[in-house]
Amino acid sequence: ADVERVAEGMGYDKRIGRAFLNAGIGYGGFCFPKDVQAFIKIAESYGYDFQLLKATHDINQEQKQNFVKKVKNALKDFKDKKIGVLGLSFKPNTDDMRFAPSVYIIQELQKENAKIKAYDPEAMEKAKQVLNDVEFCKEPYEVSKDADVLLILTEWNEFKELDLKKIKSLMRNPLIVDGRNIYNPKELKKEGFSYISMGRNGMV
Repeated sequence: ADVERVAEGMGYDKRIGRAFLNAGIGYGGFCFPKDVQAFIKIAESYGYDFQLLKATHDINQEQKQNFVKKVKNALKDFKDKKIGVLGLSFKPNTDDMRFAPSVYIIQELQKENAKIKAYDPEAMEKAKQVLNDVEFCKEPYEVSKDADVLLILTEWNEFKELDLKKIKSLMRNPLIVDGRNIYNPKELKKEGFSYISMGRNGMV
């Protein structure tokens, strides 16, 4: 099933709504992860096993792990591979790196000896405090240069408006793995990209 069609159907229920039903690599930030863990601990202190919140936490972790698997399956071998990362903050319009999914994802790929280049419109300085051995770039096109894959980890509007033809001409391999589903698969295919997203059918 296509996750966007599923979300659309769920959104017709007025008790749920469509606004926040977006597939991706999981939530981050300081408040929500902390609050989930706090409620689990409070429940335990009263002898209650809060399985719903435990599942929420576990699924959030799995989303990051699944994204890393997508990248590994797409590249196979990481030797001499350059990975471009667009977006580092846990959500757009902030520089907050606390519990940002990008940190886990980048560190897991570094374990495979991948070379990482990254850019974020606002979170660069804070990212430098938590990420090592990353080449921080001044703009998205610099990230794309000679990249074997481009990862979208935060859904900044700036990234939705990039010149895809220019991106493709700069990349060594025109492959995008989109953790926030900001692009239309048909448009990416038309531009000559291999494109992998979250919860949508396979690779185009």
